[in-house]
Amino acid sequence: MPLIPRLVAKLQRHPKRFVFPEGGDPRVLQAARQIVTRRMGAPILVGDRAAIKDAAARLDISLQGMRLIEPARASDLDEFTERYLELRKGRGLQAAEARATMADPAYYATMMLATAQADALIGGATVSASSALRPLFQILPKQEGVNTASSVMVLDFDENKIGLDGSLFLGDCGVIPDPTAEQLADIAITAARIAHHLTNDTPRVALLSYSSHGSSSHPSVLKMRAATELARAKVSEQKFAIEIDGEMQVDAALDPRTAEMKSITGGVGGRANVLVFPDLNSGNIAFKLIQVLAGANTFGQIVTGLSRPAAVISRGSSAHDVFGAAAIVGVQAISHNLLYGAD
Repeated sequence: MPLIPRLVAKLQRHPKRFVFPEGGDPRVLQAARQIVTRRMGAPILVGDRAAIKDAAARLDISLQGMRLIEPARASDLDEFTERYLELRKGRGLQAAEARATMADPAYYATMMLATAQADALIGGATVSASSALRPLFQILPKQEGVNTASSVMVLDFDENKIGLDGSLFLGDCGVIPDPTAEQLADIAITAARIAHHLTNDTPRVALLSYSSHGSSSHPSVLKMRAATELARAKVSEQKFAIEIDGEMQVDAALDPRTAEMKSITGGVGGRANVLVFPDLNSGNIAFKLIQVLAGANTFGQIVTGLSRPAAVISRGSSAHDVFGAAAIVGVQAISHNLLYGAD
């Protein structure tokens, strides 16, 4: 079974509150209706109430089961403003400016997430990725032991010959242009943790390059080799059940026959389910090529390394893409012990 239907079933047992900063976008409204219809939880639509109602009426979408919030009129705007001023103290921010910022739906929705008034956030439907990421990085703290916030794309294929029953996790495809070896190690581990949380299977992480296991000494290759060793060391300290290998070419990572021909031994070669790219260029190009040429379902960017679940979707996303991203971050908000029992 593809990943998203499995996640929907989990959310039906453990419903969550999904906050959407762009509450009036047609794709968001369609996805929100699906969340209610499938009993996955309660959507929170942030924005101009009248505009949201008008958009829903035009689409003949019922708003029953959804909560509408207009930040400028919200009762907790003053409290959120004070919290934001405290977070940004020392930066010369004035109260009036902070209040105007918190009246922005993206910032208001992020503060709802930070104060546990929502369980997961899905933004970016109408703005650039950098604009959608900014409030998340300003307001949400990083996970304990993580220095790098980044992102992962989830690819879901109809056939289960690749990855985790047909699902691949790709990082980082949307945040850090040229990560260091240390950042790549964090990217590898946080992407693996999401894969494990969603599937309960062992992540097999391949750090990718144009060469495999020492066939080149180019600085970009050496960076991936160093990142592999750093990730292994961190995983050993954290006692996280994960397999990591690199540097490795992508065909050797995904195809068992190629891995055997290139003498790639171990649990990752030919069986990788988490792919870590050397830079943003390669990661972004790769997932978009797969999306366009292979017709794979792609969900994300799923933000990693932060203390609360959030997704920054593309402006070109469909309602199906929005719904899938919501299912992923919603399940992230469920305790792993609740999903699968104690480890």
